[in-house]
Amino acid sequence: MRLIGNASITRRLTLLFVLASSTVLLALGFVIASSVEKHFEEQDMEVLSGKMELTRHTLAQLNSIDDLGHITHMMDNSLVGHHGLEVLVLNPQGQVMFATPNAGFAIDVVVASAAQGPHVPALWSQGGLSYRGIAAEVPTGLRDESNVIVAVATDIAHHQAFMRLFRQTLWLFVAGAAVLSGLLGWVAARRGLAPLRAMREQTQAVTAQQLSHRLSVNSVPVELAELAQSLNEMLARLEEAFLRLTDFSSDIAHELRTPVSNMMTQTQVALSRARNADEYRSILESNAEEFEHMGRMISDMLLLAKADNGLVVPHRETLQLAAEVQALFEYYEAVAEDKGIQLILQGDASVVADRLMLRRALGNLLSNAVRHATPHTTVQVRVGANTDKIVIEMHNTGDTIAQEHLERLFDRFFRVDPSRQRSSEGTGLGLAITKSIVAAHGGDIHATSGDAVTTFTIQLPRTS
Repeated sequence: MRLIGNASITRRLTLLFVLASSTVLLALGFVIASSVEKHFEEQDMEVLSGKMELTRHTLAQLNSIDDLGHITHMMDNSLVGHHGLEVLVLNPQGQVMFATPNAGFAIDVVVASAAQGPHVPALWSQGGLSYRGIAAEVPTGLRDESNVIVAVATDIAHHQAFMRLFRQTLWLFVAGAAVLSGLLGWVAARRGLAPLRAMREQTQAVTAQQLSHRLSVNSVPVELAELAQSLNEMLARLEEAFLRLTDFSSDIAHELRTPVSNMMTQTQVALSRARNADEYRSILESNAEEFEHMGRMISDMLLLAKADNGLVVPHRETLQLAAEVQALFEYYEAVAEDKGIQLILQGDASVVADRLMLRRALGNLLSNAVRHATPHTTVQVRVGANTDKIVIEMHNTGDTIAQEHLERLFDRFFRVDPSRQRSSEGTGLGLAITKSIVAAHGGDIHATSGDAVTTFTIQLPRTS
């Protein structure tokens, strides 16, 4: 079983061809053999029934014991030309009244067959030969004699010889057909599996540098088209993931290079000559800021890595969104007052979510809105609910974001203004983290911008 389980498809199909053809031929041979055997039996029964009627008619003419010799002579004449046909007549006492030379059948067997009637053939043996015979009780013309038992049998040696030859021929034919069907099955399987081998050769051409390679769907059979399409979709996902990983690695290297370079420069300058304690303290404080910035970036990247692998599991509880947003307003109130920005909250709704994660997501949006809002304007948060969604909208007035930038706002390290690529305002991962948190709660987020108003919309399930 293990050998079959590890066998190639070609071998399996070849074995199936052999088994199927052999089974069909054996079944066909069995049907033919049964039909031939039945035909032989019908032929024999036709002859035996005729001789039984002849014997019945002859015995009916027996008027006295003296006529027995004449009747015997008549029966001998009736059997002339019928080679292999034997007749046996027994009186009620089981004594032989008439018998052909080879009709030495066992008396008890003949009597038992007579009890079954002349329509049930039996197989008898005599002198190493096999006979098919019938037996019946037949009345005579003698007044003092009751019915006699007549047995008529015919030699079936030539039938048996034919059937033996037929079976030998059948087995030889089945063996030859199995070999031929196996060879043809192997050729058919090889040709049928050629598209699979072609697909294997095409997939071997796919490397990390050639993830754009795709399998041809139109040149393969219909049964393999879905497989080829699935492989192409898998390659597309791998290519997309590989590009994201490449971009992410490039971005993170770029983001970490600046703080590391700053710290190296400051350290080298500090070591270039002796300095007092205040100067060293100032350099260490500057390095500490860079370390803090890198620490936040590493923490954010770990959170995103967990989110990408489905490892972010929210601790769910029922929250009132108005209370959560109001708490964030109090945290950012000082920054908003410095720019003359008014924070406005409208509406309320309850949601099942992780308090810390939801606050972080909303805090990232609020921080982004306050930072990019035009001074002396408003940042408005609207909370509402429809049939199956909780909707949170955050509006701020500021520069309109181009459509091509809106599609990338939630990408890691993406900034609309490249001049702000390195600032102390953030790590460039805030919106990416917000999107991951919303996704972990089964929701979605999108942004729109027009007429100097930018809106971030979060939709969460009512029972997330």
